[in-house]
Amino acid sequence: MKGKMSVTDPVFCFRFGEILSLMVLLLLCATFSDAAEPVRQESLPSLIQDVLATNPELKSSEARWKMYVGKARQAGVLEDPMVMFKLQSLLVKDPFSLGGGDTQTAKVIGLSQQLPYWGKRGIREEVAHHEAESYRWTIEERKLELIRMVKEVYYQLWSVDKNIEITEKNIRVLGDFVAIAESKYAVAQGVQQDIFKAGLEKSKLFDMQISLKQQRRSLEANLNYLLCRPGTTPVGSIADFTLPSVPFSEMQLGERAFEKRPQIQSLASLARKGEAAHRLAEKEFFPDFTLSAEYMFRREAMGDPGNDMFTLGVTFNLPVRSERRQAMLAESSSENTMAVEELNALKNSISFAIGDTLSRMERRRKLVELYQGGIIPQAEQSLESAVISYRVNKVDFLTLLDGRVSLFNYERELYESQADYMMQLARLEATVGTDLVGNMNTQGP
Repeated sequence: MKGKMSVTDPVFCFRFGEILSLMVLLLLCATFSDAAEPVRQESLPSLIQDVLATNPELKSSEARWKMYVGKARQAGVLEDPMVMFKLQSLLVKDPFSLGGGDTQTAKVIGLSQQLPYWGKRGIREEVAHHEAESYRWTIEERKLELIRMVKEVYYQLWSVDKNIEITEKNIRVLGDFVAIAESKYAVAQGVQQDIFKAGLEKSKLFDMQISLKQQRRSLEANLNYLLCRPGTTPVGSIADFTLPSVPFSEMQLGERAFEKRPQIQSLASLARKGEAAHRLAEKEFFPDFTLSAEYMFRREAMGDPGNDMFTLGVTFNLPVRSERRQAMLAESSSENTMAVEELNALKNSISFAIGDTLSRMERRRKLVELYQGGIIPQAEQSLESAVISYRVNKVDFLTLLDGRVSLFNYERELYESQADYMMQLARLEATVGTDLVGNMNTQGP
């Protein structure tokens, strides 16, 4: 026919070759572009290192601790000695003559030093030292909290990424379902309602995809906030991981917590501070002393040879205000009791938290094993069978959709269980006060 181009026509072959070459070129460009910009993966140890190095709350707490260390150094130092200069027994009638020929007039230089009662200075230093120690342990406790928060955001990001991944996969699968439903409808073997149902489910997944991407942006902002980075700093992907086992029993974890937990050490320091403050209050019932020495320069006058003279003296306060000292005793006793009871309450809370967290982790581990070993493989087989049966009109489209939705929900629950297990582990490590599994939880499969 005139105007019709044959596949053997040279022009057709030339154009087809041009199109094929262009497609190959575009494919290669896309491949090289992907290779040039690989997806960056976040490293959990690096994130933890960054948050400990840049967080301003830690820097502020460290400055506060150093401030109290300085106060502790001051507490054990004696007060500065006092130097005294005076003119003694000047004549009122002629004050500017500096005594003239009067034998009682003298120039006096003196030195005095205040000395607290024996033991007070050491106890004051001890009180200040224990207070500084409590702030030092507070810094370590805050580090544990920051590490826990970074780990929780890290595994939440992993869960969201996995949900986005399976959502996109299900959108493609539903697209295939729509195509199957349309092809069956075209040959009068299906109904148009099946097409609408598939389209509706696909729209729901698009809505979920939007929510998940917004959730990831919020998690990125949270992580950037913890790391003191600009909120728009991109966060890379999270590597897959295996679930580590905790190599300690509940009793062993409790013992390690009582030994390692910084907050316990902080309250113990406050309790020791209260004991030292009580001993200091008892010392307040004894006087403080001031030693003094004076040297008088005299001149010869009226037959007096004017020999120099000196004076030694000691003064001390009379601790007769017992009401104030009794109040100091009561204050120190209450401070000690408060710290001890807070310590007991914390130990009780730690014991509960360890047991509760371990039970939650055990539940999540069993769910992961159940999903991976039984439910998801069975759901995949059921869906595959439903697809085959639908093609030959043995099941309806609703059965096909139910199989797809069930598998999708099981996959979501699997990823949420894996992420929650790791977050519970992070909370357990913060409760105990130490890393329990090393870097096992940061390694991919």
